[in-house]
Amino acid sequence: MPHANRATYLSTNGHYSEPKMLNIIEQIPAGLLSRHHHELYELLGGPTLIHLAGRREQPLFISVLLHGNEHTSFYALQQLLKKYQHRELPRSLSLFIGNVEAAKHNQRHLNGQPDYNRVWPGCEELDIITPEQAALQTVYNEMVSRTPFASIDIHNNTGLNPHYGCINRLDAPFMHLAAMFSRTCVYFTRPKGVQSLAFSALCPSITLECGKVGDRHGIEHAFEYIDACLHLAEHPQHPVANHDIDIFHTVAQVRIAPKTTFGFENKGHDLTFSDDLEYLNFQELPAGTRIAHSDTLQHLEVINEQGEEVTEQFFTLQNGEIHSNRKVMPSMLTMNREVIRQDCLCYLMERLPHTSAD
Repeated sequence: MPHANRATYLSTNGHYSEPKMLNIIEQIPAGLLSRHHHELYELLGGPTLIHLAGRREQPLFISVLLHGNEHTSFYALQQLLKKYQHRELPRSLSLFIGNVEAAKHNQRHLNGQPDYNRVWPGCEELDIITPEQAALQTVYNEMVSRTPFASIDIHNNTGLNPHYGCINRLDAPFMHLAAMFSRTCVYFTRPKGVQSLAFSALCPSITLECGKVGDRHGIEHAFEYIDACLHLAEHPQHPVANHDIDIFHTVAQVRIAPKTTFGFENKGHDLTFSDDLEYLNFQELPAGTRIAHSDTLQHLEVINEQGEEVTEQFFTLQNGEIHSNRKVMPSMLTMNREVIRQDCLCYLMERLPHTSAD
């Protein structure tokens, strides 16, 4: 199998060590259709970009396993490739298989690695250019030259969330891509460095959130969606009807401050959340909703779209409890401590008015 920029490296105990290469190939590697996600590191050796020719030349770009523990994406892709194993693809495909080293250990990313969905072109300035960032820049440059038709990045949630699509522009083609997947659509412009935001400069792009890992419906839903996109001849330019889409605008990210301890319905922590926290996802919460027990607001950090700290605009402290002080809708609340530490507690959204001809 041909490789670009091959390097030798070793991973032990789930810790990232040496820089990795990027493979760029033009065929399906032998064994890809039968492997499990945790076996891809042995097969591919690193992140891999695969170009496959189809009837329509302009390729559909699909990225999978940007987070190694979110493997619905890979199994949906595997199902798609099996379907077209002995027939012509309706459209060319460019497939990026991301953090296979983390997938081997079933982790979002390994210690010492950056998050593969935070270092695409346009990411916030880093002190050094990491091998991962350089690899993703190469993928991006490669796709600039191929003028992709659309881009689909596939993920899972750790908390209880519906299936929904995320877009970074409110143009009609983006909104149609979202409405094809789910009535529920999230519009966001932060965090920077995510794949869909980078590719939104090249083509209509979307992130699919396919529920929890292991849910067969998530795999089927993602497979059916990308198969449908393969058959699109063009993007509709007319507005999406109001009754076909609900758009929520992500206005802030909520993080737990470093060194803050937290738990669920047990004492002795700086922050104590209810053990039914996940059930608040995609619920429009009125002002005054209790979020956690704490003796200070400083254990939470709320960052708006401009990168500003705005905790007091969203939460207040009353009698040892943190309450919301405005109507808001959270997403991606989870009880997975590792994900909370690596990413965030949740995002806060507000319903975005959408007007179109019904």
